[in-house]
Amino acid sequence: MPKKVIIDCDPGIDDSLALLLALNSPELDVIGLTVVAGNVPVELGATNALKVLDLVGRTDIPVYLGEARPIARDLITAQDTHGEDGLGETDFSHSPDLKIHKGAITYLLENAKKDIHLISLGPYTNLARLVERDPAAINRFASIISMGGNHTGVGNCSEFAEFNFWVDPESVQVVFSAVERPITMVGLDVTRSIVLTPAHRDIIKEIDDPIADFIYKVTQFYVDFHLAQEGLLGCVINDPLAIAQFIDPSICSGLIGHLEMITEGEHFGRSLITNSHEKLNVEALTTVDSNRFFDMFFKRVLPKYSKLLTTAQNS
Repeated sequence: MPKKVIIDCDPGIDDSLALLLALNSPELDVIGLTVVAGNVPVELGATNALKVLDLVGRTDIPVYLGEARPIARDLITAQDTHGEDGLGETDFSHSPDLKIHKGAITYLLENAKKDIHLISLGPYTNLARLVERDPAAINRFASIISMGGNHTGVGNCSEFAEFNFWVDPESVQVVFSAVERPITMVGLDVTRSIVLTPAHRDIIKEIDDPIADFIYKVTQFYVDFHLAQEGLLGCVINDPLAIAQFIDPSICSGLIGHLEMITEGEHFGRSLITNSHEKLNVEALTTVDSNRFFDMFFKRVLPKYSKLLTTAQNS
């Protein structure tokens, strides 16, 4: 039976790619999306979620509007990375009949159940507000997996910090203090290996398919950003790995430890993981098989990709 999941997200280019993978995976029954401010303001993120749902014909899935700012500080978005529209300055739209629902925290509270899994792809603000409403609710989910943080790797918005955790570190601390079972942390230690390369994009460009067109266009802005900022050819697509890892936990491996967030000082935004005697609240992933990830991603999201790749290799 497919596993029921709620995806808490802040679309965002890589969130959108993650949603495409989730919605094209028979192992998952995505029952709802909750949106939080992060990569873009929350209303824009919700609109982008509707665009993805419309693209794949899954407009039956409700989208709930969540928190508009972190719990203890002002919002700093990543629109320099994702574009002002959050989707690479593209012109994609959605049906005007689609609506955004209010009340993400209430929705999470009502669906915190032992047969529903939670996948977090953005800042933890919605989850922290859930803990404030009902401290036990976060532990009623069957499992929690999230893209965020880093253990030994370099950050992507400072030397130490990953963006999702850096935006609202107080919320991260609230959630990790409340959980009774380890959250699976798909952090930069593994996601930095998930690079959509120019070779990938050359093949995607040749595919006559609306999803291929979407992926190619939204990632162009991402590619330009990575080249200008890091000298990287291609773009790191962090969030889809959390979906892939939920589907197949053998893609990554890591260690169990205790996570504390650094919320001030020189190491602000760092997710400090130790093997201390304190409660074990995190499974921090540290190794990844990137080839297996891309094999899963393309076979599910763009089945025509493998055929074109084989043709290119044989020519």
